[in-house]
Amino acid sequence: MSALIPRLLLALGLLALPGLAGAQMAQGIEALTVTTNGDGGETYSVTLQIILLMTLLTLLPSILIMMTAFTRILVVLAILRQGLGTTQTPSNQILIGLAFFLTLFVMAPVFEEIYDTAVVPYLNEEMGTEEVLAAGVQPLREFMLAHTRESDLAMFAEINGIDGFEDADDVPLSLLVPAFVTSELKTAFQIGFLILIPFLIIDLVVASVLMSMGMVMLSPLIISLPFKVMLFVLVDGWALMMNTLATSFFV
Repeated sequence: MSALIPRLLLALGLLALPGLAGAQMAQGIEALTVTTNGDGGETYSVTLQIILLMTLLTLLPSILIMMTAFTRILVVLAILRQGLGTTQTPSNQILIGLAFFLTLFVMAPVFEEIYDTAVVPYLNEEMGTEEVLAAGVQPLREFMLAHTRESDLAMFAEINGIDGFEDADDVPLSLLVPAFVTSELKTAFQIGFLILIPFLIIDLVVASVLMSMGMVMLSPLIISLPFKVMLFVLVDGWALMMNTLATSFFV
């Protein structure tokens, strides 16, 4: 009985919402307005701007993963961990955090350009909302175009029924983003292949030695793991890996 009362109150509240909404719409919600400027542009009310901002914040993880260097970095670090044979060390949280801050380092020039060309004019009320979005996306477009293979762009353009593009600005984001992610995955696996070669050689040598000694029941991973970790430490592997990932975006 005690649990039924809150449910009834909730149901009554939901039934009353349409009437309240209709009354407010009849009177007009002044906070949700779009004003037409003298030059033909549109100015959104503060409430609408907050709603748009909250919507963008919900899409921020997808933007971070699909439109920045995050994908390549995280995939390479995951392949490195697999090659070392330490399946849970470093943990997923550490790899994601490392990939996130390395992404911030790589994307710092792009973010600074977005801040200078979009955020500052918006705060100074020199741009409207639509102009800010267009100016903010442009640096990301340039970054993605610089790291997207033409073959991937051509493939998605062919799927979409487009013969070609006269200019880079003609490439829509709906086509550029999947082409960029595909190119990043290709590059990440190419780097991962080069990383796995020395670890594979160590595994083969250890497995051959164990086979020649007749120790078939002993897993080669148990013996090769210390040698792979020692090799990685001796060559200063983490610094070399960070340097390789960072410079791969600046070449």
